[in-house]
Amino acid sequence: MAKLGKRTKSAREAFAGKSDLTVEEAVSLIKGNANAKFDETVEIAMNLGVDTRHADQMVRGVVGLPNGTGKTVRVAVFARGPKAEEAQAAGADIVGAEDLMETVQGGTIEFDRCIATPDMMPIVGRLGKVLGPRNLMPNPKVGTVTMDVADAVKAAKGGEVQFRAEKGGVVHAGVGKVSFDEAKLTENVRAFVSAVSKAKPSGAKGAYMKKVVLSSTMGPGVTVNIDNANGN
Repeated sequence: MAKLGKRTKSAREAFAGKSDLTVEEAVSLIKGNANAKFDETVEIAMNLGVDTRHADQMVRGVVGLPNGTGKTVRVAVFARGPKAEEAQAAGADIVGAEDLMETVQGGTIEFDRCIATPDMMPIVGRLGKVLGPRNLMPNPKVGTVTMDVADAVKAAKGGEVQFRAEKGGVVHAGVGKVSFDEAKLTENVRAFVSAVSKAKPSGAKGAYMKKVVLSSTMGPGVTVNIDNANGN
């Protein structure tokens, strides 16, 4: 069995026995024990009481984090003519139509968010098997199929986070960097939890939020009090 590094071991010792913390306590603990040489991401994982095999229990949505994510988001837009120009002016990294489709089909995906105007969906639809598994498929429910491409691009660049329940009912996302001050991270965490709470599907039965865990990229997780995380 491999030995734990000194930093990893000390972090685990610091977290030992810590659970059901307030968001403020958890954020402080995570920041104080993040020792990587890079600016780690503060991550949230939520275990929900849903079965994603049923359509009426799917959890999906989008939230604009009040203090951004601290991450540079590369945005691709499928559009033509004036809308393509609008996307470029708004800061889109890649803009195209059939040419972009061929690039993606060839295996080159150099973007983190994909936006499309409605008239582009017959083209984008051919990429479902490529973009779908990567959670990059444009969807009107989260505002990525829209004629307002400029607003969509700016939102994606400005700290908007999409979420979707995976197998087992787990939702996870990055909610900032350890370099953020504690108040900003706390605000981001509560904004994310609130958005997931509001996205509760009609088919969910029993306890909806079962567990909320915060961690840094390289650190162990700590369990947060659900009511506190939800602002109650």
